[in-house]
Amino acid sequence: MPAAGTLYRRAMLGALPGTGRRRGRELPAVELGVSGVTVEPAHLADYDRVCGFRLADRLPATYLHVLGFPLSLRLMTAADFPIPLTGVVHVANRITVRRPVRVGESVDFRTYAENLRPHDRGRQLDVVLVGSVDGEEVWRGVSTYLGKERTAGGGPRRDPGDRPAAPAASARWRVTPRVGTDYARVSGDHNPIHTSKLGARLFGFPRPIAHGMWSKARCLAALESRLPDAYTVDVAFKLPVPLPSTVAFSAATSGDGWDFALHGGRDGRPHLVGTVR
Repeated sequence: MPAAGTLYRRAMLGALPGTGRRRGRELPAVELGVSGVTVEPAHLADYDRVCGFRLADRLPATYLHVLGFPLSLRLMTAADFPIPLTGVVHVANRITVRRPVRVGESVDFRTYAENLRPHDRGRQLDVVLVGSVDGEEVWRGVSTYLGKERTAGGGPRRDPGDRPAAPAASARWRVTPRVGTDYARVSGDHNPIHTSKLGARLFGFPRPIAHGMWSKARCLAALESRLPDAYTVDVAFKLPVPLPSTVAFSAATSGDGWDFALHGGRDGRPHLVGTVR
């Protein structure tokens, strides 16, 4: 696997005035792969602790995202990638679990980007990460990223309308600044908007914000005992979770799955909405 820290440093240096390269306007026709990725039990236990999962040999769905994330990061920090990593916004994530993956299994990963499209605030694209065991696809993640641009991309403009009332909370969680640094350590995602007051301010946030994938993982951990062997969990990231803050988690059965959400504990502002099907 590539070293995530090196890739982040490269991205930050490339963002300095006079050092950036001209970005391509199309997606690179490239797919990256790494074979034989195994789980370190101590790292898995650390991840479970940070995100609220039980200690088990069955990998949480979001843990495969962490295992393969450095490969996707290598793709996104390439010179010809159309959206620079610095300032990119993770707006949605969909994970499909084909079957449970357990400690001791060796996973092959491949990643590629697709569906570059306009957005009213810039451009969006999807980064696909696929995990396979012995040639069988067992896991697939699709992360949608927004690259903000001064010139609108021409996509449909959303009508915010009236914000619906937040649903009744099933639980309330206190999210401390340590969540940002702890999740950065176990995930390799060291974007300074999550770990540094100065880094957050440079990108327009008054204080650090929680990783979106931590928020998703924390919600899945709350539903852990009620998840089937195979499912798709789809989330849209709304407003960032500032650190520190209190958030309200809500979940309700819907047909053959779950609808869940994360809102501000005091103001009811939406942070995340998701489904399990």
